[in-house]
Amino acid sequence: MSQSPAPPSARFVSTEWLAERLGAPDVSIVDGSWYLPALKRDAKAEYLKAHIPGAVFFDIDAVSDHESDLPHMLPGPAQFGEAVGKLGIAKDDTIVVYDGVGLGSAARVWWTFHIFGARKVFILDGGLPRWQAEGRRVESFEPARGERPFEAEMDTYAVAMLADVQHAISSSSSQVVDARAADRFRGEAPEPRPGLRSGHMPGARNVPFPLVLKDGRLASKDQIEKAFTDAGVDLDKPVITSCGSGVTAAILWLALDAIGKTPAGLYDGSWSEWAARPDTAVVTGPAD
Repeated sequence: MSQSPAPPSARFVSTEWLAERLGAPDVSIVDGSWYLPALKRDAKAEYLKAHIPGAVFFDIDAVSDHESDLPHMLPGPAQFGEAVGKLGIAKDDTIVVYDGVGLGSAARVWWTFHIFGARKVFILDGGLPRWQAEGRRVESFEPARGERPFEAEMDTYAVAMLADVQHAISSSSSQVVDARAADRFRGEAPEPRPGLRSGHMPGARNVPFPLVLKDGRLASKDQIEKAFTDAGVDLDKPVITSCGSGVTAAILWLALDAIGKTPAGLYDGSWSEWAARPDTAVVTGPAD
């Protein structure tokens, strides 16, 4: 098969769609699994034990800005292009990303490929759990893929930096929506990363990311809209998504994009940056 027909969704492909195209030269499959240390799951070890045939492993910690002391900050275009090129992925491939929970870190990897210029990148609906539940084949060896060119160009407008978030808060030009759990947002639970203050940014709204998911998949349009509007978010105004370290913020990005409300930016540093700085305001309690 030299050219794979276009996927049926702008963001997702089904397990059936992917199963029919295993081995297609223009389809690159990416395991983008990542887990918080507290979960005690080793994403690379799990990949080596069982992954979708032909899938390569994308490590968001390895493909990151190593000059930053913040976790898995985005790399520059040259570094990203070199890293994914070595994985055998070309910019014009149909790229299918999945993870080990259904829909978790795959959203961050999907978003990352998008902002670096990939135009045919999709998420496997239901991820590896659904693939395995259907009894589909997995393998335990890394595929041999030759290096290919990936000329990355970064969409900097999709990435919110600290100054962008500070301006959004001070001017009310954008709404900051935090994907962390409600008790972390309110400052009632400690942060999983040491040295961070507990609470949230002034004026931020809280939409814990599980509220836009159902059974490891993106929830319905109605459920997504309800999750945001119940939190006091005006879906007709710009939104910057945030979380602990920029991973689950991408789930909110994906959810908003799916209902036709593409965010104004994703705060890459997220709470790991904001709460570690002495010059940023932190408030506790429910959203004001």
